[in-house]
Amino acid sequence: MKILKFNDRQSWLDSRIGKITGTRLKDLISLRGTGRKKGFYELIAERVALPADGENPMDRGSRLQEEALARFAKDAGKKVDTSFVMWVSDDNESIAITPDGVVGKTEAIETKCLNSVSHIEAWLTQKMPSEYQFQALQYFIVNPQLKTLYFAFYDPRIPHKDFFYLIINRKDVEEDIEKYKQEQLEILAEIEKITLELTGF
Repeated sequence: MKILKFNDRQSWLDSRIGKITGTRLKDLISLRGTGRKKGFYELIAERVALPADGENPMDRGSRLQEEALARFAKDAGKKVDTSFVMWVSDDNESIAITPDGVVGKTEAIETKCLNSVSHIEAWLTQKMPSEYQFQALQYFIVNPQLKTLYFAFYDPRIPHKDFFYLIINRKDVEEDIEKYKQEQLEILAEIEKITLELTGF
């Protein structure tokens, strides 16, 4: 064992970056199952990504969206319409989605400019983070003509893998589309009923 000594707290904190410390072990070891925990991707991000600058994640996503869409258009070789639009369901106008980009009548693009840890996790697993699965489904629920959704990830803080996208095809999520459309319709019907009771109109 080596003992490293530091002259100040900042040097001590900096030395912990990219290492498994006692505090971090719980974020790496899975007691059940074989999947990787978030700490695994965090260690990789610390080694390969530029440090975060403290920008608000929502502001960062809005700021980088145009770059992400331009990158998708270039990499995929597609002409992307980035007009500000909202798609509204024919089944109920309260069911909607606002696409980041559209290609023709059958393809759409959703961009995510996530923190570096989530970006690396999505790239390594080639899976969309679970918190965005319903968002992806909503595209297909609202637009019955949609055949393909490109879920694009962009993080310029990771120079060697700053951009990639996942492809979601309607045929692969068909069962979920109908199931969650019906759930939304039932929820909205209940909301309408309660609203009427509370307001009288």
